Amino acid sequence: MAVSRKNRYLLPAGLLILVLLAFADLLAGGQALSPGRVLSSLAGSDDAAVRDIILGIRIPRILSALISGAALGLAGVQMQAVFRNPLADPHIMGVSGGAGLGAAIATTFLWGGAITSTGGPVPMALAAFAGAAAASFLVIAVSARISSASILLIFGVMLGFIFNAMTSILEYSAGEESLKLFYSWSAGSFSGNRYTEIGLMGGALALGGILAAVNSKGLDIILFGDDYARASGAPVGRIRLGAMVSCCLITGAVTAFCGPIGFVGIVSGHIARSLLHTARHRTILPASMVTGGIIALTADLISQCSVIPLPVGSTMALIGIPLIFVILSRKNALGH
Repeated sequence: MAVSRKNRYLLPAGLLILVLLAFADLLAGGQALSPGRVLSSLAGSDDAAVRDIILGIRIPRILSALISGAALGLAGVQMQAVFRNPLADPHIMGVSGGAGLGAAIATTFLWGGAITSTGGPVPMALAAFAGAAAASFLVIAVSARISSASILLIFGVMLGFIFNAMTSILEYSAGEESLKLFYSWSAGSFSGNRYTEIGLMGGALALGGILAAVNSKGLDIILFGDDYARASGAPVGRIRLGAMVSCCLITGAVTAFCGPIGFVGIVSGHIARSLLHTARHRTILPASMVTGGIIALTADLISQCSVIPLPVGSTMALIGIPLIFVILSRKNALGH
C-alpha cells in the first residue's frame, strides 16, 4: 500500500512537536530559565548552577516523560489489538496493580530498614518492578493457555482488583511515613529518576519495541478475530503471548520508576489511527509511540507551569479523560 503524501509528513511533524515540547519543558520548573541561558548552558557555558539544573533535573525528567509516553502508547496499541477492545489499556491487565502491591509491601515492611538506608525511592521502585513482574508472569502464563481474548481480559481486570484490595489492606495498617512515600509514588511523576533508571526504562522499551515490530503482521491478522487468524494459519497463541510479553515488560519498567501513569495507552493508538487513517501496525506502532510521547510531555509541561503543584498522574487524567469521551462518542456515532 502506497503511503499518502499527508501521512508521509505526519511522523516528521510529530517528531518536530516532540522537540519543541521538550525544549519548552527545559524552560519550565521551579526556577524559570530563558531560552538563551538554556542554549548557552547546553553549549558548555561556565554557569554551573544552570548546567546542574538542566543536566541533573530537567533532562532526566524529559527523558522519563518521553520514554514513558512512548512505552505506554506502544503497549496500549498492542492490547487493543489482542483484545479487540478500543478501551484496552496496559493497566487493565493488573500489571499496574501488581506494581502498586509491591510498592505497598516495601513501604509497609521495609520502612526504617532497606528503604531508609539506600536513599528512599530506589528499593520501592525495585519492589514495584518485582510486583509488576509477578503480575506479568501470571498474565503471560494464563495467556499461553487461554484462547479467548474476552476471558483473558476479564482475568486481567479481576487480577487488578485483587492486587488493589491487598494494597488497600496494607495501606490501612501502614504508618504515616510509609503512606507518605507510597502516595508520592502512586501519584505518578517523571521527576527524580537518574540516568541509570532512565537507561533501564529505555532498555525495556527497546526490547518491547523489537517484539512488537516482529509481531506487527500477526497483530494485523488478529484484529479480524481468532477464528479468522487460525483459518489463515496464524499462530494465535504465539501472537498473543508475544504482545503480552512486550506490554508487561515495558509497562512494568515504567510503572516501577514513574508510578502508575494512566490514559496514555488508551488514547495514543486512537489518535494515531485517526490521523493516519490506517490500522496497519507497521505504521501505527511508531506513530503511537510519538503520540504517547507528545501526551506525556504535554502533561509534564502543564504540571511544571502550574501555580499549584500538580502530580503528573492527575494532569494526565485531565488530558486523557476528555479524549476518551471523544473516542466513545465517535464509536457510538459510528455504531448508529
